[in-house]
Amino acid sequence: MTKKDYYEVLGVSKSAGKDEIKKAYRKLAFKYHPDRNKSPDAEAKFKEISEAYAVLSNEQKKAAYDQYGHAGFDQRFSQEDIFRGAKFEDMEDLFRSAGFRSPFEDLFGSFFGGGFGGRRGDYGADLAVEMDIELKEAAKGISKDVDVKHSIICRHCKGSGSEPGNPPKRCDECKGSGKVRETRAMGPMRFMTVGACRKCNGTGEIITKKCKMCQGTGKTREREKVKVRIPAGIEDGMQLRLDGLGEAGKDGSGDLYVIVRVKPHKHFKRNNSDLWIDVPISFSQAALGDKVDVPTLFGKAKLKIPPGTQSHTVFELKGEGMPRLRGGKGNQMVRVVVDVPKKLTKKQKEILQEFDKNYKKKKGFFDFF
Repeated sequence: MTKKDYYEVLGVSKSAGKDEIKKAYRKLAFKYHPDRNKSPDAEAKFKEISEAYAVLSNEQKKAAYDQYGHAGFDQRFSQEDIFRGAKFEDMEDLFRSAGFRSPFEDLFGSFFGGGFGGRRGDYGADLAVEMDIELKEAAKGISKDVDVKHSIICRHCKGSGSEPGNPPKRCDECKGSGKVRETRAMGPMRFMTVGACRKCNGTGEIITKKCKMCQGTGKTREREKVKVRIPAGIEDGMQLRLDGLGEAGKDGSGDLYVIVRVKPHKHFKRNNSDLWIDVPISFSQAALGDKVDVPTLFGKAKLKIPPGTQSHTVFELKGEGMPRLRGGKGNQMVRVVVDVPKKLTKKQKEILQEFDKNYKKKKGFFDFF
């Protein structure tokens, strides 16, 4: 469940300025405001466009998103970071002037206050799993399944914890409020505190017959195969977030973070979006020049070796490196290494000895000093 491109969410181009981004968000925010739009997905859509606006209206976050894309951006910015300091005050005034309530605090908790306080209510915990992929898979992009063991809302009792047909009763201790008051005396002073009811654990209800599937917890554990789309160009250690696939909670589920591990390759070395490889060539190829086939992660490429090439000379194959998450590709750097044979035939030795005689007649290295 990968996230949509933020520009696509707001319906603007990547070259859009602040005013255009703000105008697009304002139009969509009124369209999907929960007081105006009663469709089941309106709230989720409002959250989606608000997240896109929070990123694209901030120069620093927008620059990071443009450079790294979703995969890299989500690794560097948490949900708290995205909404911390987001400017929605003018939108709140517009909503109120139109007779709508401000939805930000209700939908996002305290993202928009003086700091982040986390989700409000009983939300499930986030989960994290690691996934190993080959360098070639990272270069081309791939969809892979990952096994996730997480809690879900019990299907038998719909999360109530009570066996169907046996509804819970109101707690007689707190009268259904879930809270009780306690008064303590310390000398002439009296102190009153309000806390969760111990008898019903703050729920206000007492389960008379526990659900046979979840034993009254409202949750069951399940192993699930989740398909994860790995974008081409992903780097080792990057995280992909799958919304709502973490642990279940009364008010919503946490998220699942997939940490991608790119395994080292036997021949290729990666440096950001560039690839490096050593290619052996013969002495005659180095001396006389040649055209050789060079392996790439996408097939083969032709490399021209000019006459007189020295061992460990580096050549560049443009566009044969790793894809970048925001478009384009790196290069492949080819270092040619002259392969010196360990065994020679008699004829080969004679040819090289003759060559060596002629070579020594030329001015030697120390003759320059």
